[in-house]
Amino acid sequence: MTIRVLIEREVEPGQEIKLQQILSQARTMAMKTKGYISGETLRAVDNPNKFVVISNWNSLEDWKAWEKSAERASLQQALSNLLLCKEKCTVLSHF
Repeated sequence: MTIRVLIEREVEPGQEIKLQQILSQARTMAMKTKGYISGETLRAVDNPNKFVVISNWNSLEDWKAWEKSAERASLQQALSNLLLCKEKCTVLSHF
């Protein structure tokens, strides 16, 4: 069963370009990961520091493997240093 993952992040003002660079690296790495289908990054119209990453995966197991991978962990650490608060991650399946 395919799933969709939504990750909401609010970055500190002035860190948007750095965030974009790290997210681009993460997407490049994810594209090489088993089960990754697609992804996109959106920016809130009413809050230019809020970003939502939406990714599609073949299965929850594929997402969990990527979520726990060492590659993602290193990028996650760099991302967390840019954020105003903890990110919010929601995993969804089709209803």
